[in-house]
Amino acid sequence: MGSDTTSITYTENLQKFLRLSQNGSIIAEYIWVDADGGVRSKSRTLPEKAEGYTPNDLPIWNFDGSSTGQAPNGDSDVYLKPVAIFPDPFRGNPNILILSECWNADGTPNKFNHRHECAKLMAAHAETEPWFGLEQEYTLLDLNDRPYGWPKNGFPAAQGPYYCGVGAGKVVQRDIVEAHYKCCMFAGVKISGTNAEVMPAQWEFQVGPCEGIEMGDHLWLARFLLHRVAEEFGAKVSFDPKPIPGEWNGAGLHSNFSTKDMRDEGGMKAIEAAIKKLEGRHAEHIAVYGEGNEKRLTGRHETGAIDSFTYGVANRGASIRIPRECAAKGCGYFEDRRPASNADPYQITGIMMETCFGAVSE
Repeated sequence: MGSDTTSITYTENLQKFLRLSQNGSIIAEYIWVDADGGVRSKSRTLPEKAEGYTPNDLPIWNFDGSSTGQAPNGDSDVYLKPVAIFPDPFRGNPNILILSECWNADGTPNKFNHRHECAKLMAAHAETEPWFGLEQEYTLLDLNDRPYGWPKNGFPAAQGPYYCGVGAGKVVQRDIVEAHYKCCMFAGVKISGTNAEVMPAQWEFQVGPCEGIEMGDHLWLARFLLHRVAEEFGAKVSFDPKPIPGEWNGAGLHSNFSTKDMRDEGGMKAIEAAIKKLEGRHAEHIAVYGEGNEKRLTGRHETGAIDSFTYGVANRGASIRIPRECAAKGCGYFEDRRPASNADPYQITGIMMETCFGAVSE
């Protein structure tokens, strides 16, 4: 743990209070994405409903956007429009987590609301049945911003034993990873796996397959849950694409994509057509694939170079990787390895649909 242990939650003391009756009320935690790609949340009390809530049943709320970088001080109200509901693993049933979009007072989406445009693209091209699976890499830091398990005045042994590692000296903070996994399952997030990554103190979880807008919703909720779990262990979560310079792997958000045509027999033709379109808009994709991605996409450490577009079968040094199994079957999916770990999943999945199937006319 970091030196400042006063910020660590005493969860065992909290349990007796969590068991108290709520007398017919529920706690609803409104969650949103801020100007820096972080998550914010606040709570309100609502009457319990036997049939539960839908997003349309929930009240629209607001927050001070000048304190989150989302609005000027003179016109600071930003509205929270509920879009997805999940069970709350921290407070337990019947309490809920509410993922919300941010809207301005004039009825326009806030400039940091990337979900709105993504949802329009998904709806317009719903007949393609787009499936996504995102692989979220992250690094666990102590309260002094040092990766867990790293010597205070040096570096650990070179990469090699840490990827999918088991045992002391190879992995750290597995308790956070396990707690996050169970929270995702309780909340109904479509988490599909997790593993230790190549750099020590680096981990990954995967979400998917999800169809359409569900991908962004589930990944953002999984990020919220990870921050919330790590908070209780006194740890920080970093989505920096290159948290440690030098001979260490960066952190990505590898994005797997397929449509019905790609998954059906002979789908390799559709996969190759999509990759050709991606090649023509490489710069546009890089522009929304995360801040600081140039530090990661160097052509080394299992990445392609940021200024070139490449693809290949089973090639982890390419921009786009076609899994060997898919190449052998002649159908399946492909993996876009360019997005950084801090990229917005709504922007990733949205531009994928726009590039492959066209923009949505107003």
